[in-house]
Amino acid sequence: MIHAMDDVIYLDHNATTPCDPRVVEAMLPFFTEKAANPTSRSHRPGLEASVALEAARSVVVRSIGGRSASEIVFTASATEANNLALFGAVAALRDRGAHIISQRTEHASVLGPLRELERRGWKVSLIGVDPHGRVRLDELEGAFRDDTVLVSLMLANNETGVVQPVVEAAGLAAGRGALVHCDAVQGLGKIPVDVGRLGVDLLSLSAHKCYGPKGVGALWVRHSRPPIRLGTQIFGGGQEAGLRSGTPNVPGAVGFARAVELTADDDLGATTALRDRLEAAIVGGLEDVSINGGEVPRLPNTTNLAFAGVEASALLVSLPDVAAATGSACTSSQPEPSTVLQAMGVPRKLAGGSLRLSVGRHTTEDEVDRAATRIVEEVTRLREMPRRL
Repeated sequence: MIHAMDDVIYLDHNATTPCDPRVVEAMLPFFTEKAANPTSRSHRPGLEASVALEAARSVVVRSIGGRSASEIVFTASATEANNLALFGAVAALRDRGAHIISQRTEHASVLGPLRELERRGWKVSLIGVDPHGRVRLDELEGAFRDDTVLVSLMLANNETGVVQPVVEAAGLAAGRGALVHCDAVQGLGKIPVDVGRLGVDLLSLSAHKCYGPKGVGALWVRHSRPPIRLGTQIFGGGQEAGLRSGTPNVPGAVGFARAVELTADDDLGATTALRDRLEAAIVGGLEDVSINGGEVPRLPNTTNLAFAGVEASALLVSLPDVAAATGSACTSSQPEPSTVLQAMGVPRKLAGGSLRLSVGRHTTEDEVDRAATRIVEEVTRLREMPRRL
């Protein structure tokens, strides 16, 4: 069983999860004795690799309530899946309109493509969130225009864990004839993800957020009501239904599928209890601590704590025995306070003193208790240090 990493208490599962040994076991044959190219169907090894790839596709699509394995496009990451969804959709819809709606707390792999699309002449409206971090549906409704063709809205925020009202947003978009893309990366394996219930048209996933391998993601593309035809973004041999050319990553796909299967055994109630235990120990041991997004539905494993009078960067340096984060791993090189928290109206200094902690499948009560003790100790110490004028 996996516990701490090199004696560090690992509480950064929203950045990535350790690959489950059972996933590794499922993948290994496809690196060695079953390493044929799945597009080489003229011989048995190639056919076997092709069968394994399609079986993996079926497992992933069933896990999100899709209708057909052909709706899954395997990619090299969720970032690529988001890019394919956005650039592919606008390429297919350019004759219908040139306006896209998203919101300010999306992941960088959505906001980045949107900035590039804006540079190319597309009109992008980024709507705000309420103080809890949930998208303002009234603002969303007011943002629709006659030329709106796409709405992109994440299922759950990677920094706060706040779950977005995707069902309601998708209903608004359907009424205006716009497609809906959902970045569901953080939700898979933590909360129910069902494309039919959500009412979305495109949905992005990642393996390494649910104990699968890095380097593989997926995009679900609706094939009904009528089917969506995305514009190709990677040209070549025409693999992945012509949308994403390149030799398929069979070991990655097999690992993704096995990881998805294993999430069915996770005790999310126990995960929530661990998260709550961690919060209670920290909040109970300190004054002037608040939970960002703590009053609305959140992912069961995620807490984002704001410590008044402390810089989160200094707190992390003083906690070499606890792996945590100040925000998204994809923007960790940026020294500015979290744009997600600032969009929620969290004051800049308090946003700069916020820490994200995310427990996982193998986190223990002892680890949670020790991490809470260390955080309380270091916050207390930093607050008592003389302040430079």
